Amino acid sequence: MLRYVVALCLLALSWAQDCQVANIQVMQNFDRTKYAGNWYAVAKKDPEGLFLIDNVVAQFTVDESGVMEARAKGRVIILNNWELCADMYATFQDTVDPAKFKMKYWGATSYLQTGNDEHWVIDTDYENYAVHYSCRQVDADGTCLDSYSFIFSRHAGGLRPEDVPTVTQKKRDLCLYGKYRRVDHNGFCEANSS
Repeated sequence: MLRYVVALCLLALSWAQDCQVANIQVMQNFDRTKYAGNWYAVAKKDPEGLFLIDNVVAQFTVDESGVMEARAKGRVIILNNWELCADMYATFQDTVDPAKFKMKYWGATSYLQTGNDEHWVIDTDYENYAVHYSCRQVDADGTCLDSYSFIFSRHAGGLRPEDVPTVTQKKRDLCLYGKYRRVDHNGFCEANSS
């Protein structure tokens, strides 16, 4: 009987998921130049507090010296009922891993966000999908207390069917499967831009 209990425990351990932030795998051989361009958020896992709701489009650029910047637009609601399109600007500081950046928000949007976040590219094929992750607060046990994540597509209509299994596996790898919600694109920011 003891052998069955031990075998069952070992089986359960093999199925256990490693949700330690330090063990999250990011994109190998990440190429920021290929990553540059427009990305439409098609799904997201929200952090604590105020965050972009929908109509999220991010444009990543790389300057001639290789520095990456981003501009993102998306609908937010502030003061409980004021709906507007936030135009956010961020710069990226390199780390030792080419797929992990420190992101700093600038301007008024730095007050809507924490001001500094991690920006990890978990996976991308550069032409169709990208999985982004950020942990804002690591718990004492090494798991993330406050994270957010975007599933990006180069196409506003969403992911291609052949990309869904890969993206679903990455959601599982991040311990965030079932925590994403769809991001709609209904033209709010285009209609409300100045």
